[in-house]
Formats: sequence, structure tokens, C-alpha cells
Amino acid sequence: MIRIVLPAHLRNLAKVAGEVTLDVGGEVTQRRVLDALEEVYPVLRGTLRDRASGQRRAFVRFYACEEDLSNDSPDAPLPAEVAAGREPLLIIGAMAGG
Repeated sequence: MIRIVLPAHLRNLAKVAGEVTLDVGGEVTQRRVLDALEEVYPVLRGTLRDRASGQRRAFVRFYACEEDLSNDSPDAPLPAEVAAGREPLLIIGAMAGG
């Protein structure tokens, strides 16, 4: 069971409270987790990744186990702690401005 923490505005959009938990079969990668998330919550399609290219949106960041995974390959395995459900995958809306 994969644990995902969404930012407040995406929790509101998906109508969920707190963490989201998903079953992801096979190897646990960003792509597989996001595919599963969008399958269960189709309203999130296009909010985290561009619909056409599948690329992460510029102001969305992924963190796990105190590491920024945002620039990792979407097909790279997530940390074992995330795959085992001991640590969540954090999806954060990045801040910009000055």
C-alpha cells in the first residue's frame, strides 16, 4: 500500500481528507504511482503531469525520505520505504516569486 500526501488544493479537488493510499502492482515508480492516482482520482489528470507529454508540471515537486525526487526518471524505483508504505510520497506545490 503506497501512501501519498497531496497539497490541500488537490485534496479538495479530489475530495479526500488526509493521506491517499493506493495499491500499485509491480515495481513502484513515480510513473506507476501517478498512473494509479489518476486512475482512482481522474479529476487529478493534468494537474501533476502534462496530459500530452506526461512530464511533471513545473511547479509540482515530489519528495520521499527527505529527498527531492522531482528530477529523477519517472521510471526509477521509489525508495524501499515508500514501496513498503512506511514513508509517504509527498507531492508539493512549489513556491515562486520574490
